[in-house]
Amino acid sequence: MTTDFKSIPIIDVGPLVAKGDDLKMGQDPSVREVIKQLDQACRETGFFYVKGHGVPLSLMNEVKDVTHKFFHLPLNEKLKIKMTPNTGYRGYQKIKENITKGVPDLQEAIDYYREVKRGMYGSLGEILEGCNQWPKEPANFKASMAEYIRLCTDLSRKIMRGIALALGGSADELEGEKGGDPFWVVRLIGYPGKSAAIPHNNDIGCGIHTDYGLLTLINQDDRITALEVKNLSGEWVQATPIPGTFVCNIGDMLKIWSNGIYEATLHRVINNSPKYRVCVAYFYEPNFDTLVEPLEMCIEKSGGARLSQKAVYGEHLVNKVKNNFVP
Repeated sequence: MTTDFKSIPIIDVGPLVAKGDDLKMGQDPSVREVIKQLDQACRETGFFYVKGHGVPLSLMNEVKDVTHKFFHLPLNEKLKIKMTPNTGYRGYQKIKENITKGVPDLQEAIDYYREVKRGMYGSLGEILEGCNQWPKEPANFKASMAEYIRLCTDLSRKIMRGIALALGGSADELEGEKGGDPFWVVRLIGYPGKSAAIPHNNDIGCGIHTDYGLLTLINQDDRITALEVKNLSGEWVQATPIPGTFVCNIGDMLKIWSNGIYEATLHRVINNSPKYRVCVAYFYEPNFDTLVEPLEMCIEKSGGARLSQKAVYGEHLVNKVKNNFVP
């Protein structure tokens, strides 16, 4: 259960990165300390900064740089990879084409999903079938993003192994049929700066929401504070950028698996800066077709009371996708 936190903790996950493939990693004292910190952060804030993660700072900056360059291309160039239902909801959205709880967001974006082959998940995954759309410019866009996605997937898997230990399971508790073949989503987001030429009129860059899956790695613009996290008192706590770190938060599926021990925390984005802001958000998810329901070990830790929620992850995602975009 989240608390009335005033700041977001910083966790050095270096020991997890080093030991994350070892089934006995929980016996290492340095790993045990990280597990303790993860457990506290997931219980109290649902958000934490990650350092010591092993993703090169040069690559973190490069993916933000190519994202900036893409969004500053002429609109006709950006529309060459326009998102439509026929593209499997992959590609570019214009400003205010993304919707959060019925309200258009003041942002433009490109969406990428783990590619889904025809028939891979039957009718469940049909609307997401297809290949990702990559722009021709900037020239290094696709190669940079592919390497970045690979490293974020490995990092997220290792953090989730630490979280599985924090919940009282084995390191691979949330792998196999649950998350051994993880789905992923990447969303590149651009938020216009506030100016006389583009008045916001109280528009929000991204409305109040929780994330859909397990774990999110947010690579935010180092120059601009815009991400805000809500505590139990209804106060908005700023996630001030710390260069070289990810802002990490847990999502709806981890809340269910943990039987509510860990809470997916509400957050939003408001860019009050005159500068254009970018964010590269990586979402690590369960297996697309897995049924997510409270783990027995977490029910026991909760005194036997079972959270009523359960979901097939892919169904949960598809329902969100169909309702989050302007046709």
